[in-house]
Amino acid sequence: MSRFPRSVVIHGHFYQPPREDPWLDEVEAQPSAAPDHDWNARIERECYRPVVAARVQDSDGRILRITNTLSRISYNFGPTLLDWMERAAPDTYAAVIDADRLSRERNGGHGNAMAMPYHHPILPLSSYRDKLTEVRWGIADFRRRFGRDPVGMWLPETAVDGETLDVLAGEGIRFTILAPGQVREVPAEGLPGRYVTSSGDEVAIFVYDGSLSHDIAFGPLTGDADLWAERMAAREAPGGDEIRLLALATDGETFGHHHSYGEMALAATLVKLDAREDVIVESFESFLDRHPPREEVEIVAPSAWSCAHGVDRWQDDCGCKGAPDRDTSQAWRRHLRDGVTEMAERLHRVFEAEGAELFHDAWVARDAYGTVRSANAASVSGFLAAHLREEPTPERSRRALELLEMERNILRSFTSCGWFFDDIGGLEAVQVLRYATRAIELASEEGLEAEEALLRHLGEAESNDPHAGSGRDIYCNWARPLVPPFMRAAAGAAAVARTSPGADIILQGCETSVTDDRVELTVTRTGRVLEYETTIDRPSPAKLGVTVLASDGVSVHLEYWAFPEPHAMTVRDALIAESARRLFGGGEARDGGDRRTAVVEAAERALVGGVERLAVDTSEEARGRIGAILDLQDLLGVPVSFDAQTAFYHSWTATGRSEDLAELAGRLGFATTPGAG
Repeated sequence: MSRFPRSVVIHGHFYQPPREDPWLDEVEAQPSAAPDHDWNARIERECYRPVVAARVQDSDGRILRITNTLSRISYNFGPTLLDWMERAAPDTYAAVIDADRLSRERNGGHGNAMAMPYHHPILPLSSYRDKLTEVRWGIADFRRRFGRDPVGMWLPETAVDGETLDVLAGEGIRFTILAPGQVREVPAEGLPGRYVTSSGDEVAIFVYDGSLSHDIAFGPLTGDADLWAERMAAREAPGGDEIRLLALATDGETFGHHHSYGEMALAATLVKLDAREDVIVESFESFLDRHPPREEVEIVAPSAWSCAHGVDRWQDDCGCKGAPDRDTSQAWRRHLRDGVTEMAERLHRVFEAEGAELFHDAWVARDAYGTVRSANAASVSGFLAAHLREEPTPERSRRALELLEMERNILRSFTSCGWFFDDIGGLEAVQVLRYATRAIELASEEGLEAEEALLRHLGEAESNDPHAGSGRDIYCNWARPLVPPFMRAAAGAAAVARTSPGADIILQGCETSVTDDRVELTVTRTGRVLEYETTIDRPSPAKLGVTVLASDGVSVHLEYWAFPEPHAMTVRDALIAESARRLFGGGEARDGGDRRTAVVEAAERALVGGVERLAVDTSEEARGRIGAILDLQDLLGVPVSFDAQTAFYHSWTATGRSEDLAELAGRLGFATTPGAG
């Protein structure tokens, strides 16, 4: 029998790679996340929402209560994920924040939430200056959201070295969490170890139980709450020592995303542990308050929890990958790391040179920028007044913000996800290259040399997909926009103003106003104002294109589907409604019913009837109506039906495969070339 109750801490690290477009700050549709719009939305539905509203059931499967499990476990959320959640899932976001308040009420003022460096970089691979900024931004973000100073900080991938802990201690962080293999010797009894930094400060190191944590993430425990609770209560330390603290740590997405209903297993386990007299469920923060570290601990540096080779997973072909059974090479990692690093160094020189003319201290301004980048315009104005050498003017303020945004995108370019997976053509690697593209663009002409340096390295990075080519190909074809994003936004705004007057389309990255054929666009984060002339082309009720002319003479023509998604969907719906009215008189789109289904069904009936009549009427008017119906089906995303093709085939053969019908035949899926069957 233990001499004292055992403390249990379960930590969930909640994080997803950022997915926002670097220009428009919108998450675009990701088909691989179907049936959801994107991966953030899918994982919010599968994990984040259930975790803060987990069902506790009786033996018959009936709900006894619904509980916010985060109020009982230690947790951290990536700041970039919370940025998205605050906008896109406000109820879930509010519950995440409230969980810390509930835990403080339960634990004498000690909260469950921990902070995290802002952009999820591998800090041992970061410069000291970047370490400092990432930690300071993470602290500022935590303070803004949770209304208190953080006591602990989760390190991305638990990646650690001495300099990282120096920074944490210097910024007032009292503890972090590491894996067993990241310390030379695990402190006895599960107690925190005392790490002394090079400057003489101290950081407490909690070491989680590797075996039990593995069995939560990859083993049977999320499917058996009885076994989970029993193993935690019965766990023995090597050598027969008492365990005063049993700590577990895993990705938060374990609960509901990686393991369906994992949040229910977590909730049930907490109930079972609460029923025991020999176990106390608490947080690292509350335990540390009663048990300050005594035993000195030495770290293995550099090291991380998801790489057996130090931190090579984020810079070399070390053998760590997501699909170990596939014969793929990760040699591209070194070229991507070197390329982004050289790009960053060149852009930092731009920041220092221009920043010296603008700021009292450019690097101090960058560190402080983390406190205002998500705040309102008044806060940004106050920030500029405090950090600019001279009185803010519109031009001076704009360039100062562009330089800071350049630095923000440089930091985003080092997000660890870009190197974690198995190919440079993956979503995450392309995303960090998009951030690099935006940083280069904000540097203006001085960014060209930085881009050339990046491309030189990327040219050596070969994708495992021979169709993707090199990293240079991926950058040029996928990361660097083929059409300037703000011109896409201008085209979308003009089209919405024409087709859906009064529709309020809000993009996070810019504001637009439309007057006749002119669009004025203001970049949200920098204040830069861009002006465009637009010309709208309507070849048919179901088709719309916009030509956009910038003040520098650059011109592009875009069809509606190339607009930013919110604009494109609004325009598409307007085109569908107008086409349906012209074709069917609006009867099939009456209020109160399923309007889209009614239009789809009406279009199908009209198409089958129309192609049947082609056997006796191949006039231009008859062909034009069928073409308009096919245009409408294209808008609806409806394929040509079996019955319509069959009916057309009979009509076409009845006319001796009339040349007049060849164009329609092609649109309906028939071969029209000589000798094609």
